[in-house]
Amino acid sequence: MPQVDGSTDLSAVEAGLDALDTPEARGERRSKRFLRTAVPPLVAIALLIVVWQVLWAAALWPETSLPSPISVWDEFAGTVSNGKVFGFVWTSVHRAVLGFLAGVVIGVPLGLLVARVRVVRAAIGPLLGGLQSLPSVAWVPAAIIWFGLNDSAIYFVVLLGSVPSIANGLISGIDQVPPILPRVGQVMGAGKLASARHILLPAALPGFLAGLKQGWAFTWRSLMAAELIANSPKLGVGLGTYLEDGSSFNNMQGVIAAIFLILLVGVGIELIVFRPLERFVLRSRGLTGSFA
Repeated sequence: MPQVDGSTDLSAVEAGLDALDTPEARGERRSKRFLRTAVPPLVAIALLIVVWQVLWAAALWPETSLPSPISVWDEFAGTVSNGKVFGFVWTSVHRAVLGFLAGVVIGVPLGLLVARVRVVRAAIGPLLGGLQSLPSVAWVPAAIIWFGLNDSAIYFVVLLGSVPSIANGLISGIDQVPPILPRVGQVMGAGKLASARHILLPAALPGFLAGLKQGWAFTWRSLMAAELIANSPKLGVGLGTYLEDGSSFNNMQGVIAAIFLILLVGVGIELIVFRPLERFVLRSRGLTGSFA
């Protein structure tokens, strides 16, 4: 019987690994991932439209309460053709991005402080949890009284929605860091700032990323609540204002079109920004999860 030496076995393993990483294999994985991630939502949307059309055809509700899918599409297409939709989306998205970035700037130091200082955690840790569970719409009347009908009121509401989520996400991520890592940093002479920058934040990144996603969700929700109530010509027309206008004029087509746009932006940010970032972070740590 012929003997197979160790070098032959190693060559066979290397050949197998190379075969797994060929362009055809990578292309096949991408196509399978696309089918697995893109097709189910499209099928669900198609089924939803079919059910919607059936309910409309059954005339269980008046047209003013349940318009047909085609009439809502005409409303949406009209806002696209006249260019208004781009103004709606830009007004809301740039506010949300600025508010979210400001929330990160405030939430990260606050989260580090609460996570690492026991007295601060005992004092304001429960408050952060309470603020995160408080509906952002509750802050809108107070913000209007304090700041008036201007962008400051809107950003105030957005920050109160995003900062607690971002800070709590970082706190949760740091709590999951093995205690030995900061100790190793201390032994190697790392100060508090160096330890936070080079040890705590990288180790807490997966949990912190989940907090960032939640912070963006709260940012978007808070902004919509603020735009719904803080309605003024000098504030411009965002998606929340577009939704409120549809309700005020009993335009159900406009209401559903606005809801669709709000949902579309939220899903788009998730797919374009956070999903690739989460995939990169998990794969860099050998954790493919659902992104394999």
